Amino acid sequence: MARTVEKLSALAVSRASKPGYYGDGAGLYLQVSKAGTKSWIFRFTLAGKQREMGLGALHTITLAQAREKAKACRASLLDGVDPLDVRNSAKLDAALERAKTVTFDHCAQQYIAAHRGSWKNAKHAAQWESTIATYASPIIGQLPVALIDTALVVKVLQPIWQEKTETATRLRSRIENILDWATVSHFRTGENPARWRGHLENLLADPNKVARVAHHPALPWQEIGSFMAELRQREGTAARAVEFAILTAGRSGEIRGARWNEFDLTAAVWTVPAERMKAGREHRVPLSTAALTLLKALPDVGDFVFPGQREGAMLSDMSLTAVLRRMDRKDITVHGFRSTFRDWCAESVGNSFPREVCEHALAHSLPDKVEAAYRRGDLIEKRKALMQVWSEYCNKPHTKASIAPICRDAA
Repeated sequence: MARTVEKLSALAVSRASKPGYYGDGAGLYLQVSKAGTKSWIFRFTLAGKQREMGLGALHTITLAQAREKAKACRASLLDGVDPLDVRNSAKLDAALERAKTVTFDHCAQQYIAAHRGSWKNAKHAAQWESTIATYASPIIGQLPVALIDTALVVKVLQPIWQEKTETATRLRSRIENILDWATVSHFRTGENPARWRGHLENLLADPNKVARVAHHPALPWQEIGSFMAELRQREGTAARAVEFAILTAGRSGEIRGARWNEFDLTAAVWTVPAERMKAGREHRVPLSTAALTLLKALPDVGDFVFPGQREGAMLSDMSLTAVLRRMDRKDITVHGFRSTFRDWCAESVGNSFPREVCEHALAHSLPDKVEAAYRRGDLIEKRKALMQVWSEYCNKPHTKASIAPICRDAA
């Protein structure tokens, strides 16, 4: 009677050279490739589907070892378990064991390195590194990333959730991203313990209700004319940058980083490239007569419109603030002039410019997504009229009013 299992011999295995499959029985086969390499294959049927599973190359796995592997596969099938699932599970367990030596700090470093190139500037990467090093690393930095759970995440966040809410919310998001990266990299499994919706929102207070909102003190719009008159008495590049910031309602960074090649003085338009905008979108700024006059009076001595003291560098971050300090105006900020402009748009008698025109002037996104979808243009013609009226208003002296603080988030 012919044998149905263990039909192959060691000699037959060594002599097999013709490409094809040589059956040993009970699903075990020796496979000879066209290139002459030999390996072991286990064939089986599960849920009506034929499957094939590699057991290893002949130079590593002997005939006897292949039979033992095939026997284990058949035992799994008797229990209704796919042997491929068994092997994959074993690989995952082994990977998790290796992951026990991979720390949270290591994953954080790898995540930052992988995404550094996509972030707009080095400052963003530095903020990531700083918040992780200051608040997360002392508690979970040296722990295996596979062991980070909800309790540990809360332990990191809770001490600063009330006092430094904005920092804490950013930190939570960063921890969530790092743990997602670790999961995709097979260093951990399961749900992300740093996720907010349906998870941490049940353990930590709503950040919108506990955050202490910082404010940028703003000059009342009724005083802008008198302030501009005093500002124009000041000499220096920084003073002209503050004046230009007021006339264009621009952010400090946009003003300080302005380059001559961004300006079309003939068309009276300044085009700020997307990489220098907070929202990451190109922004066209119509230039009023006063703004054009200011620009034309500046010396063209390099790439930057408002160059710093060092050759080839722009003004420092504090240079514009220093102008206000020298004017003894510690009660207001440069950023606050954007609020001064917006308050003037909303409150000035006879100012009938639509809300969306004023918001576009500040490069704000419209909060109504439907409205924003229909307004695909940047309303440049209407904004030209708005900025001209604003500059003319800035040339008129006005009476003093009380200082108005504004929310940073509105900028």
